[in-house]
Amino acid sequence: MRFQVPQFIEVEDKIFGPLTLKQFIYLVGGAGLSFIVYTLIGNLYISLIFILPILMFSVALAFYKINNKPFIHLVEAAFKYFFGEKLYIWKKVDKVIVQEKAPEVDVSSFYVPKLSDSKLKDLTWSLDIKQAENPAQRGDQKNF
Repeated sequence: MRFQVPQFIEVEDKIFGPLTLKQFIYLVGGAGLSFIVYTLIGNLYISLIFILPILMFSVALAFYKINNKPFIHLVEAAFKYFFGEKLYIWKKVDKVIVQEKAPEVDVSSFYVPKLSDSKLKDLTWSLDIKQAENPAQRGDQKNF
């Protein structure tokens, strides 16, 4: 049995001529709100101050896209940002640094290794010293 898989699901259907249902609702809503503003104010020139931003906003909702996303997504994100709770995770706290005076230590009691040109010379010298300290390994001693 074969099933028909729908394609082009991102493209909305054009219902009202070249307009989709959402675009039609945005434009009709903007025109209706503009008519209400005109009837409340009565003067055309004064009401144009309020009507033009309403019409521009409704046209932007219907047709304007930012990064291939509808303008309503930007408006929704702006409302969530301005009216939503903000979580700040990192807050810098200034710490007061207290320096304690370190006790003085006698430096002459520490072992400081010698730096020489060759490690082989150091190794032979240390072996000679160890052999001189152990009298059992010297050949001039008498064995009892």
